Amino acid sequence: MSFTEELEKRKTFGIVSHPDAGKTTLTEKLLLFGGAIQVAGAVKSNKIKKHATSDFMEIERQRGISVATSVMAFKYRDRKINILDTPGHKDFAEDTFRTLTAVDSAIVVVDVAKGVETQTEALVEVCKMRKTPMIVFVNKLDREGKDGFDLLDEIETKLGLKAVPLSWPIGMGQRFQGVYNLYKKQLVLFRPHSKQDNKEEVVVFDDLASAELETIIGEAAAEELREEVNMIEEVYPDLDINEYLKGEQHPVFFGSAINNFGVKEMLDCFVEIAPSPLPRETEERIVEPDEDKFSGFIFKIHANMDPKHRDRIAFLRICSGKFQRNTNYLHVRQEKKMKFSNPTAFMASKKSVVDEAYPGDIVGLYDSGNFKIGDSITEGEKLNFKGIPSFSPEQFRYVDNADPLKSKQLAKGLNQLMEEGVAQMFVKEVNGRRVIGTVGALQFEVIQYRLKNEYGASCSYEPVNLHKACWVSCDDIDALKEFMSKRKRDLAKDIDGQLVFLAESAWTLKMAQENHPKVQFHFTSEF
Repeated sequence: MSFTEELEKRKTFGIVSHPDAGKTTLTEKLLLFGGAIQVAGAVKSNKIKKHATSDFMEIERQRGISVATSVMAFKYRDRKINILDTPGHKDFAEDTFRTLTAVDSAIVVVDVAKGVETQTEALVEVCKMRKTPMIVFVNKLDREGKDGFDLLDEIETKLGLKAVPLSWPIGMGQRFQGVYNLYKKQLVLFRPHSKQDNKEEVVVFDDLASAELETIIGEAAAEELREEVNMIEEVYPDLDINEYLKGEQHPVFFGSAINNFGVKEMLDCFVEIAPSPLPRETEERIVEPDEDKFSGFIFKIHANMDPKHRDRIAFLRICSGKFQRNTNYLHVRQEKKMKFSNPTAFMASKKSVVDEAYPGDIVGLYDSGNFKIGDSITEGEKLNFKGIPSFSPEQFRYVDNADPLKSKQLAKGLNQLMEEGVAQMFVKEVNGRRVIGTVGALQFEVIQYRLKNEYGASCSYEPVNLHKACWVSCDDIDALKEFMSKRKRDLAKDIDGQLVFLAESAWTLKMAQENHPKVQFHFTSEF
């Protein structure tokens, strides 16, 4: 198969939503269609002992939420689909923001009962900034929820998306009978409790006026469906694939992921319209996917995916050219050549060695501490991919060693978890105390849990009164020296040795900015 054909076959997307909207369940059902798994797991269930494939960390299984981005690949209708299932919980938003730099499109999951929620708004905002094409999946139609038109209004007003309904529900909750696929002009009937083995019943309807509709779904439902479809055709535009690819139109599908209903309609449309790998911006130039020479960037690092082997894996998004096993490539930041003898492809925690990979693919590289998030790997050209920031944390605590005999394990564990991007660590200049900064409180729990279970180290936390951490830069050496001598007790270094100002309050930060006008204060590490 030619390089161009390989390129066109690939679709790489992320699934984003508020927690508990059914994102991980939807991922499971997509994998089921691709034949990648035989039985879909339940994220939270006492009866079903099989857990979701994408929740492979013990803490995720206990809590029933995703706390790390999972990468999975499967084949469907001769396409190679790469899914990135992201955490929905706001405390792990940073991991999700970084993951969105590695996808070409996104599926936004909305709960029919709760409608558009705050975390969905924040994540959609990030997709809009990048002009990422999005498809919306309204989930849990087997439960009572909001009216379909009200939901479309919310999608348009709260998320600022231009909705184009491509399927429409017939009833809801107890009255839910199925969906009408506006894209294919087909009626898809829902059979409750049929589970995923039974095929959906599909009736082709070129003309909804056909009397056969009454016999299938009943008189009242048929009348309602005709009225609603008529209203959709009058009010909403037809799908324009170019507008969707530019991020200016957003197809909407309805279904129930747990019942595996309505998912296939969305997947069929997705493989037809979603973009193949897109160009990527670097500080030097735009990188096109069909270039001959290989390039890619690290967007995530995960330690101890297999607790038995203490391995550390860097996730590489391939942006151009063909990646080949056992080939020398340039690690741009370290300016050194590296070769990878066992690059891996993923099915959540299951891994297999790959000999070659193409743009859009996500490859895992075993890492002994060489990589950081944002690193570029190329065939020789010095490229630095843009848009993979660290955000200024909002919650801070001192971290102390709770077991003096395990100080080496604690230091190693903290360093590796910080390099993964779980949180950020600042070492104070005055006394060398370690301060951990996170976006949300749950991350402190995750750090404590993983240190104990993966490194055998124990830590305790102490409160620290801080408002913001800002990275500092200054072109005037004398001004910087003056700032450093006057503000010594508020200064720290991050894991990369960058200077950071730890402001105790908004007023402290404002005073520092006014008293040191030549010093720049940055709220992301990418400046």
